[in-house]
Amino acid sequence: MKQVRPKKNLGQHFLTDLNIAKRIADTVDASPDIPVLEVGPGMGVMTQYLVEKPRPFKVVEIDRESVAYLQENFPRLNDNIIGGDFLRMDLREVFDGQQFVLTGNYPYDISSQIFFKMLDNKDLIPCCTGMIQHEVAVRMASQPGNKQYGILSVLIQAWYNVEYLFTVEPGVFNPPPKVQSAVIRMTRNEVTDLGCDEQLFRRVVKTTFNQRRKMLRVSLRQIFDANHPAPAGFFDDEIMTRRPEQLSIPQFIELTNKVASVLK
Repeated sequence: MKQVRPKKNLGQHFLTDLNIAKRIADTVDASPDIPVLEVGPGMGVMTQYLVEKPRPFKVVEIDRESVAYLQENFPRLNDNIIGGDFLRMDLREVFDGQQFVLTGNYPYDISSQIFFKMLDNKDLIPCCTGMIQHEVAVRMASQPGNKQYGILSVLIQAWYNVEYLFTVEPGVFNPPPKVQSAVIRMTRNEVTDLGCDEQLFRRVVKTTFNQRRKMLRVSLRQIFDANHPAPAGFFDDEIMTRRPEQLSIPQFIELTNKVASVLK
């Protein structure tokens, strides 16, 4: 069967280096014994190594041409090729409510959406690995105090330990992307409860980083309104003179609780 043509509208950059493909596939071994779901397998360059691992394995692919290619070239997968959009799937149905490892060579333009879906299903996904744009990987692994630290850093690290594993150069893809790529692994930490309202936590993090150059006493004002005005002295606390990249996750939790006490 002829090879699949990479489609620009799907952000397809097919990995061609088999050594790198195997290294990425092997990142799932950090969480053995549970099923694996691969997102966007394309022509199966990682799939060929993942399918050999002794555990349940499925792939989800939105591109019909790729689905046909996988059905012909990976008969062992049988009914384990899901033709559809990962972002629209009910992940509890994939392995009948079982936990699983998420992996893939993720399309750059939707990688953040994939990770937000991971966060929404964090109790199902104890481990997520794969390849993304280098810049996004650096952001996800960044610590407080630098310009890469942002929304993804805080929201993901609240629930996962993030490892930046290795960098991948553009020349090993067809077509080559215009940026470097990176392989990451996220493993659920011990946190089961943030100790604050999780939706408000997301809102506080997003609101402050959307005006990251401003002090918290400026950016946080838009959370309050006429029905829930900030009380006198609310913005006098020393923390309000900081910018969001200076705050640790525990400090964001503390800030969320401070905001929540007004919005009740």
